[in-house]
Amino acid sequence: MSTIKLNQMESFTKFAGLDGAVALVTGGATGIGSAIVENFLRQGSRVVFLDKNVEAGRELVARLTDGAKTIPEFVCTELTDLHSLKGTIESIERRAGPVRVLVNNAGNDDRHEMEEITPEYWRERMASNLDHYFFCIQGVAPAMEAAGGGSIINLGSCVWRLGFPGLPAYSTAKAAIEGLTRGLARTLGPRNIRINCVVPGCVRTRRQVERWLTPELEQVVLDGQCLKHLVEPEDVAKMVAFLASEDARSCTNQTFVIDAGWL
Repeated sequence: MSTIKLNQMESFTKFAGLDGAVALVTGGATGIGSAIVENFLRQGSRVVFLDKNVEAGRELVARLTDGAKTIPEFVCTELTDLHSLKGTIESIERRAGPVRVLVNNAGNDDRHEMEEITPEYWRERMASNLDHYFFCIQGVAPAMEAAGGGSIINLGSCVWRLGFPGLPAYSTAKAAIEGLTRGLARTLGPRNIRINCVVPGCVRTRRQVERWLTPELEQVVLDGQCLKHLVEPEDVAKMVAFLASEDARSCTNQTFVIDAGWL
């Protein structure tokens, strides 16, 4: 592990084992996902990201291509279509090689009240926030094992631990992601595949700022945190890169919280 100074205000940590590794990131076009994509590119990884937002995906590729040694590959995919997801992963592996790092990040945190939820909406929330996590893991595991192992990082959320109102289906799915992580760790361990969960706090993404992060909510968050600054997408991306790397070779079956001490 080495630290490369970029300027007086910023440092970048280069982690072991990521240079040239194929990293697959779901929901990589915006927010935390785009920060994860960018960090892996700086690590020298071959990055493929999945997203259904065509415009944002193309914009990210264009932004990260300028002057870069490697460029990310954007694959427009509807992750809730589980039957086509396996074929998408197989196609990526034929082009890029075995996935050595999988980051399950995609989700949808639209607000909803208990009284408004129909069976159809509940099922859609699970499909958007939980189901594809498992099937992406199932899809990459065989080639990952054959290549000698790898790392899987699942993105959870602090909302269910904090008991936030107004998104019970999302909270349920995010709680289940921690259970999924622990439920697969002993299955994947003998295959030299590590699996961990990263739980962000209130992250200052563009979506959060535009939709929900009012000055009042920001004050609630800061009052609840030990550290009095909002978590940035890059803070999460750095932890993800560490867990993906050989520097974290003995880390598995764990949950890592990045919330400035809110929980």
